[in-house]
Amino acid sequence: MISVYIHIPFCNKICTYCDFCKLFRNDDWIDNYLNELTKEIDKYYQNEEVKTLYIGGGTPSTLNINELEKLFQIIDKFNINKNAEITFEANSEDLTEEKLNYLKKHVNRLSIGIQTFDEKRLKTLNRTLNIQNIKNALKTFDNVNLDLMYGFQNQTLDDLKNDLSKIISLNPAHISTYSLILEPNTVLYNRNYQRLDDNHDRQMYDYITKYLKENGYNHYEISNYSKKGYESRHNLTYWNNQNYYGFGLGASGYINNIRYENTRSLNEYLKGNYLKEKIVLSKKETIENEFICNLRKTKGLNIDKFKQKYQINPLNYEVVKTLLKQKLLILENQNLYINKEYLYVSNEILIKFLNTLYTN
Repeated sequence: MISVYIHIPFCNKICTYCDFCKLFRNDDWIDNYLNELTKEIDKYYQNEEVKTLYIGGGTPSTLNINELEKLFQIIDKFNINKNAEITFEANSEDLTEEKLNYLKKHVNRLSIGIQTFDEKRLKTLNRTLNIQNIKNALKTFDNVNLDLMYGFQNQTLDDLKNDLSKIISLNPAHISTYSLILEPNTVLYNRNYQRLDDNHDRQMYDYITKYLKENGYNHYEISNYSKKGYESRHNLTYWNNQNYYGFGLGASGYINNIRYENTRSLNEYLKGNYLKEKIVLSKKETIENEFICNLRKTKGLNIDKFKQKYQINPLNYEVVKTLLKQKLLILENQNLYINKEYLYVSNEILIKFLNTLYTN
C-alpha cells in the first residue's frame, strides 16, 4: 500500500512565518488548479491501494463547499483502503458547522493550526482563532491534531504553560509542537524578528515533553505527541522512509528511491509542467534517508527490519559504534534510537551522523 499527499496552496491570508507554497485564494485559480490536479493524478497514479491520504497547504479549509465537492470527486479516483487515515488541514475560523458536517463524510482526521492562544502573538503571526469552532471540531471528529508553536520573542515559561494548559483542556487526540523558525523571505525574517534564544528554547522543549507525558500523551516523534492509537499514520510513512505520492503545487513525493518535487509556479503547473526536480537516490543515499527518517522517532530504527531491507547490519557502521559509546544513541530491544536527553539537539546528532557515516 502507498500514501498520498495533496497540496492545496490557497489561503485567505498569509502567515508571517510561513515559507510553504501558498497563494491568496482566487476563485478562477482554484477552479483551474483543481482541473489540473485531476490531470496530474491521472498521469502518475498507478491505482495502488492507499493507506493514508493527507490534504495539506496552504489552507485547504479556505475552499468553499462547492470547491470541496470538486476536490473530493478527484480524491474518489484513488483506490482507498477502507481503514485508511484521511487527514484534512484547517484553520479554525473556516470550520463552520456546515463545513464540519461536510468534511465528516469524507475524512476521518483533522489537523488544526492553533500556534498560540496569546492574542498579541497571534496578531504577530497574522492569525486568528475561533475557539468555539475548535470545540465543535473536537465533538465532530475523534481524531484531531492541534499545532502549537513556541520560541516567540520575549516568551516566558509561564506564557508557554498557559498555552499548554489551554490546549490540554481541549483534550485533542494528537498535539504537534514546533519551535518558531525564521525562514528567509518570510515576513518575520524580513522584519528581523528576534526569536527566543536556544537556552530558553530548549527549556521549553523539555517542559513540553514532560508536561504532555504527565497528561497522557506519548512522545513518539521529535515534535509529535499522541494518545494511544492516535499517532499520525501518514507522517509515520515519512519517518519509516516509505513510498508516497505528492500531488499539487510544490508537493514532494518519494517513489521507489526516486525523490521528486513539483514546481511552485502556478503558471507552469497549469500548463502541465508539474515537475521541478527528480532525483534517483543511490543505495548510499537511500540508507542515509533510512537512518535520518527513522531516528526522528523515539522508538528509532529497528535493526532487524534494516537488515532485511538492505542486507547490512547498521551496528557495523563506525559512527553508530561511536555514538553508542558516547550514549547519544541507545540500543534497546533491537531498536536504535537517540537518547531522549539529547532529542532537542537531534538535528546536530543527525548531521554528525551523515558527515561520518561513510568515512570509516
